[in-house]
Amino acid sequence: MQNMDARKDTRKDIAAKRILVAGDVMLDRYWFGEVNRISPEAPVPIVRVEKSEERLGGAANVARNAVALGVQAALMGVIGDDDAGNSMERLLKTSGIEAYLSRDQQISTIIKLRVIGRQQQLLRIDFEERPTEHVLRDKLNRFNSLLTGYDVVVLSDYAKGSLVNVSAMIAAAKAAGKIVLVDPKGSDFKRYAGASLLTPNKSELKQIIGDWPNEEELTSRAQQLRADLNIDGLLLTRSEEGMTLFTADGVTHVPAMAREVFDVSGAGDTVIATMAVMLAQGKSMQEAVVIANRAGGIVVGKLGTATVTREELFPESVQ
Repeated sequence: MQNMDARKDTRKDIAAKRILVAGDVMLDRYWFGEVNRISPEAPVPIVRVEKSEERLGGAANVARNAVALGVQAALMGVIGDDDAGNSMERLLKTSGIEAYLSRDQQISTIIKLRVIGRQQQLLRIDFEERPTEHVLRDKLNRFNSLLTGYDVVVLSDYAKGSLVNVSAMIAAAKAAGKIVLVDPKGSDFKRYAGASLLTPNKSELKQIIGDWPNEEELTSRAQQLRADLNIDGLLLTRSEEGMTLFTADGVTHVPAMAREVFDVSGAGDTVIATMAVMLAQGKSMQEAVVIANRAGGIVVGKLGTATVTREELFPESVQ
C-alpha cells in the first residue's frame, strides 16, 4: 500500500512539470500499401495504397513524446493556413498538447510524406517553405511572454527556418533561469551558445569538429566545443554505438540497447524529450542520459515517428 501511494505521489509530481517546445513543426503523413509488382514505366515498385495515417512530426513529435512520459507540454511553431495546419491542430488537441501555433498565410505547413510497403519505407516526399519574417518576430515575442510558466525549454531545430532567432530565445530562457535543451542543425553551432545541453548526432557533430580518428580525439574536440560554446553538456547520439555525454565532470558513455532496429524516424525527438523530462524531475544529466538511451532503444523498434510511455520505460513502476 505504501509503495502504491509513493507511485501516485511520483506521478503527481511528474504531471506538475511543464515543458515548452519550440521549433520546426511538421505533419508526418504515411501511405501504407502492398507491393506486388514493378512498374512497366520505370524500375520502381508499384504501391497500392490501402490506408493512410497522420502523425505529429518535428518539434511537435518532441512535445508528443514529453506528454507520453507524463508531463505537461506546450508547442510553439509556424504552420500554414491550410488543411495540413488544421490536421496539426487537431492532433495536438487529441494528444493533450497546448498549442501556440502561428499561422503564416504565405506558406504551406511542412509535410513529410512516407510511402510504406511491406512494413518498409520506400519513399519520402517533403513539402516545405520557410516562414516569413513578420511571423517569426511575433513568435519571439510570444516565446518571451510564455517562459515564466515552464520548467524546461526544448528548441528543436530541423533547419526549416522557425528558429532563426534561436540565440535570442536561448538568452531569454537562461535569463529566466530555465534549463534549455537544443537539437542542433547546420555548420555553425555558435548560435546555440549558452544552452544547457546540445544533442547532435554523429553527422551533425562532424560538420562542426570534423571526423575523429579515435575516442581520445573525439573527447578532446567535443570538450573544447562545449567550453567554447559555454554549454553544460554535449550529448552525442551515435546510433548503434549508443550515446556519449560530455560535461565538465567528464565523459559518460552508454552503449546501445541490444534490439532489432525497425525505424529510426523520430528517435532523436524521443531522446531529447526524455532528457527534458528527466532534467525537469531533478535528475542529473548523467542519470538522464541512461534513461534517454533506453527510450531511444525502445522507439526504434516501432514504425514511424512514435513515442515511449512511462510504463514502457519504467515497467517496474506499474507492478
